[in-house]
Amino acid sequence: MIYILNSEASAKSITIKGEQHKYLIKVRRHEAGDMLSLRNPNEMKVLYSYEIVHIDARKLMLKLLSFDEKEVDATRKLHIAWCSIDTKSIEKVLPSLSEIGVDKISFISCDRSQNNFKLDFDRFHRILESSMQQSGRSSFIEFDRYKNIGSFLDKFPDTKVFDFCEKTLDNTRDIKRVLIGCEGGFSHEERELLKTKEVFRLDTPMVLRSQSAVVAVASKLLL
Repeated sequence: MIYILNSEASAKSITIKGEQHKYLIKVRRHEAGDMLSLRNPNEMKVLYSYEIVHIDARKLMLKLLSFDEKEVDATRKLHIAWCSIDTKSIEKVLPSLSEIGVDKISFISCDRSQNNFKLDFDRFHRILESSMQQSGRSSFIEFDRYKNIGSFLDKFPDTKVFDFCEKTLDNTRDIKRVLIGCEGGFSHEERELLKTKEVFRLDTPMVLRSQSAVVAVASKLLL
């Protein structure tokens, strides 16, 4: 664990109880005198250094030693437009997308999307917390949604498209925003909207599921 998220971070002293106490003592095996790094979820840019000054069966107490503005993020920004799929599949890959460095995900209700699933951005946020504490990332992925591909393209006309085609992805430097379809791909009407856009595929003979494609494309563009 690189740091701990705690809403009291910045205070001169902090008392930690409950599940976080149990994790730090029973799993991480911390002892009095150990140093811990904390971030406050309301001000993620600042990294605080604390010393454990007291431990008992129910709580541990920390003393602030120092703090510094220290951002840890990908060197490039990637905005993924993702045609909505089963939220369980989304949740499984969110930690990986965070660790890879995806900056923003826009979920789009496409013609073949599974729109019977509700997108719970608060739950997505909670899922990311554990991954960020492990990877050291200091910013949350930003989430929003669009009612269809047309409304997204109106706002972001520079979008590139991941789809079945002859062109494989080679030069990644100019790609800041990519659209990835849901299971079943794009409908005929959606392909008409996309026919003027630059389309690419990855150099593989395999057909990727939507969630696999998102992770693979993000890795190719950011790592």
